[in-house]
Amino acid sequence: MNTTLKDSPPAKPVKPAKPAGKPTAKQANPEHSRLYSKFIPAYEALWPLIVRRRVLRSIEALNITPNAKVLEVGIGTGMSMPAYPKHAEVTGIDLSDDMLAQARVKIEREGWDHINVQPMNAQKLEFPDQSFDFVTTFHVVSVVSDPQEMMSEIARVVKPGGSVLIINHFRSENPWVAKVIDRADPFTRHLGWRTNVSYGDVVGELPLEVKVQPKSSPFSLFTILHATRLEQAA
Repeated sequence: MNTTLKDSPPAKPVKPAKPAGKPTAKQANPEHSRLYSKFIPAYEALWPLIVRRRVLRSIEALNITPNAKVLEVGIGTGMSMPAYPKHAEVTGIDLSDDMLAQARVKIEREGWDHINVQPMNAQKLEFPDQSFDFVTTFHVVSVVSDPQEMMSEIARVVKPGGSVLIINHFRSENPWVAKVIDRADPFTRHLGWRTNVSYGDVVGELPLEVKVQPKSSPFSLFTILHATRLEQAA
């Protein structure tokens, strides 16, 4: 199943992944970062200015169908919620109770009864196989302690033929750019995220057809991935 992106040049296929290594003690683990909860006010004030428009436009471009079941992995304070149509059934999960509390305030204030949020580990989703028509996740892959496990769970819960939308910073394929950004990784890990995650590594051999949306600018730090869950073999 091929996905065509409007107003964009042809997407390039994802390169085969390298074998995933075992988790190490130096992995990002934001839920245990002492600074994580303290960043929520700054997150609410600054982060939307950087990523909100891209996230909202990407959700709208999914053309979510009536009665579709949607899962957002790592919904945080709910920055993305305005883009989800009221004709869909949206579930958002996050490991941070503090961020979910902010999301619930927004849901009640706006009357978004089509959205439900709940605490859950992105690496251990508590949903049956093939539960959702759409799965979205924004700037979460490089935050969890095991990105491969998270993506495996996403592939498990999305229905065959269903859509997965990922926006994240991924390691540049340009060796010079990658080397420069990699130098920040030891620092960012103390804050709960990493800079050296490759999208090829996290997708691996999962049953997903993945296409990379061309960046609007060569200087953009963020990549948009569109994936379709492949039909299971008979």
